[in-house]
Amino acid sequence: MTELKNMNVQNAAQLLAEDAIVLIDIREKDEYAREHIKGALSLPLSQLEGAKVDLHTNQAAVFHCRSGSRTQANCRKLDSIVEGEAYLLDGGIEAWKKTGLPVITDTSAPIEIMRQVQITAGSLVLLGLVLGTFVDRNFLALSAFIGAGLVFAGVSGWCGMAAMLGAMPWNRSAKSAQ
Repeated sequence: MTELKNMNVQNAAQLLAEDAIVLIDIREKDEYAREHIKGALSLPLSQLEGAKVDLHTNQAAVFHCRSGSRTQANCRKLDSIVEGEAYLLDGGIEAWKKTGLPVITDTSAPIEIMRQVQITAGSLVLLGLVLGTFVDRNFLALSAFIGAGLVFAGVSGWCGMAAMLGAMPWNRSAKSAQ
């Protein structure tokens, strides 16, 4: 597996200010819309197929995600879309923020779809357990149904709840802006 070399946040910030790197955010569009590093390009991991990043002479690419895990797990794909040097931002946008460097935040943008799925699924499982315990055991089927849906999403890569939440009015305006 190709390993991208790590670049610490301080070096990345300095090189970004000098236009010596292209900072590439591989998080999904909804995550980028909510919060991103100024000057970072959005290239979601889900859209890498056939992508190419053009660098100027003496520029390097620095990929980042939220914490560095997604970037690290996809080193081979990321390295293949760049002609030239490529790095991983050590600790991702979380490390960037932790050092006090600025990010652009849009609190009017909806929270990320996967967080919405986690909140909804967790709430429905809890509701099914409470109702199943105190009202009627048949409500336990709700928890089982949600659990089965999460297993299906993990195995197939398609989440019906994410698709449904993505079509909700509060998420439509974010999609149209992308």
